Amino acid sequence: MYAWLWRHLPGPVLVRVLLVAVLVAAVLAVCFTWVFPAVAPFMPFNDTTVGE
Repeated sequence: MYAWLWRHLPGPVLVRVLLVAVLVAAVLAVCFTWVFPAVAPFMPFNDTTVGE
C-alpha cells in the first residue's frame, strides 16, 4: 500500500515527503474528529465488573 502511494505521488522526493505528511495529518484529523467519536459509544471501556 505504501509503495503504491509513493509511486503515485507527483514530484521529487521532498515534495512527496511533504505530501505524505499532509496526508497523514489529514487522516489523523478525520479519525479524531469523526471516526473515534462515532465508535466510542460501542467500546467497552466503561463496562467495569469490579464491585458489581
